[in-house]
Amino acid sequence: MLIDWINKILVANQIGFIAALFIGILLVIFIQNLVFYLNYKDRSYLWYALYIFVILSDQLFINFDIYHNLKFGTELRLGNSIHHTLEWLYNSAYFIFVINFGGQALFNKNKARILKQIVGAMLMLLIVLLVIDLFTKANWVGNGFLYVAVPVLSGLSIVVFRYLFSMDSPIRNYILWGAFSFTVFSIIALVTTMISNKYIALGWGIFYIGVFIENIFFSIGLVIKQKLVFKERDASQRELIKQLRENQKLKNKLADHLKEKVAEKTKEVVLLHKKAEEDRIKKIEIAFEKEMSELKISSLQSQMNPHFIFNSLNSIKLYIIKNDKENAVYYLNKFSKLVRKILSASREKEVSLQEELETVELYVNIENIRFKNSIQFKIEIDEGLNLSTIKIPPLLLQPFIENAIWHGLSSKRGAKELTVKVTKESSKFIKIHIIDNGIGRKKAMLLKDNKLHKKESIGIKLTSERLAIFSKNFENKHHLKFIDIEEDKGFGTKVIIDLPIQ
Repeated sequence: MLIDWINKILVANQIGFIAALFIGILLVIFIQNLVFYLNYKDRSYLWYALYIFVILSDQLFINFDIYHNLKFGTELRLGNSIHHTLEWLYNSAYFIFVINFGGQALFNKNKARILKQIVGAMLMLLIVLLVIDLFTKANWVGNGFLYVAVPVLSGLSIVVFRYLFSMDSPIRNYILWGAFSFTVFSIIALVTTMISNKYIALGWGIFYIGVFIENIFFSIGLVIKQKLVFKERDASQRELIKQLRENQKLKNKLADHLKEKVAEKTKEVVLLHKKAEEDRIKKIEIAFEKEMSELKISSLQSQMNPHFIFNSLNSIKLYIIKNDKENAVYYLNKFSKLVRKILSASREKEVSLQEELETVELYVNIENIRFKNSIQFKIEIDEGLNLSTIKIPPLLLQPFIENAIWHGLSSKRGAKELTVKVTKESSKFIKIHIIDNGIGRKKAMLLKDNKLHKKESIGIKLTSERLAIFSKNFENKHHLKFIDIEEDKGFGTKVIIDLPIQ
């Protein structure tokens, strides 16, 4: 009696209200999963949205077919073919959705590809059958769905659900319960319509309930899956942050170790000078030469040229051997101070221009030892400039100074001059000039080409890249210019750096 009463209500309303409600719910679920796909780029959402869209299209077509039949008393041409085509499509989309939903926990890539190829081959068959139905009155699509698609998809479903039961993932139960609910309600709906034609409306209502429950399970499962993805991503990010911190600790430890080694070496050289004993000098020289190769490698981490360290310490050692106490101590103090400054700068992203100029001056003083202090070095600063408030990348000027000394001044005869001039062009720019009266870039290039052993310097290129990165933090960009000086038969090079400031 209860079944007859419910059926009368559904027939009286021609199931229009329930169908409209069901179609509206499907439309909401379709839009929701499409938005999720656009946000998370997970193809499971896309296939589920496609699955819902095809079911939605099928229900719209069925209701239109019923309306057309009631209105005109005739059935639509190809009505059965279109309905079975849509059934074929949403069952195929459902199968692909389950494979993507399960992911690697369900199938490896090779097995998933084979299963998808089988579904693709069936869709090609569907296209062929649909074309035949367009030109004939036979129901090839319906027969193909009944005798090919249903057996094949059922067999594939058995394979999929066999793997689902052994799948170790919380989302497994949502797939199983969703599919189970849909299957049970579909069977009940089919049996209901087979009992009597008067229960067709009741059968459709039961079918709608099954699809709705299935959608609820799958929607919850997709949410759970996304939470698992976020959880794994957070765990990976935490692990990455942990590794970065460990790397930073290791870098600091290596820098401290290098600083300790330089301090130890400085102490040994001072002891060597104080004792002035030949046997002691020989022993320390042996240890000095033995550890020099290690110091060359370690010095790379402080951004110092290993040849510069080697030559500087050898020059200081020469003063010690010559018993030139005053110069040895003077340059040793400068060298120690330079090492400390470079080690400190290597840990900073920015330093003040005042600190940078102090480092450059120490560097030139040490380099000048090998030129017998023949290089006249000057620093000229505009009045009113507060160098301590102007920030620049650390060790920015050193490659240009080194270039001027080794390629311009080292081969020049006579007076050697090197000048660093800092001027303020505007509230947003300062201009740094590095001027030498060396042999000029053209002659330096000729000398380089004539050398047997040529070494490609990348210091200027790396500095240009650092300048470009530094300028990204400002509204204005930097400018770097090289000018050849050829006045009154004199030569030289001028480097001009326009640097943005805050």
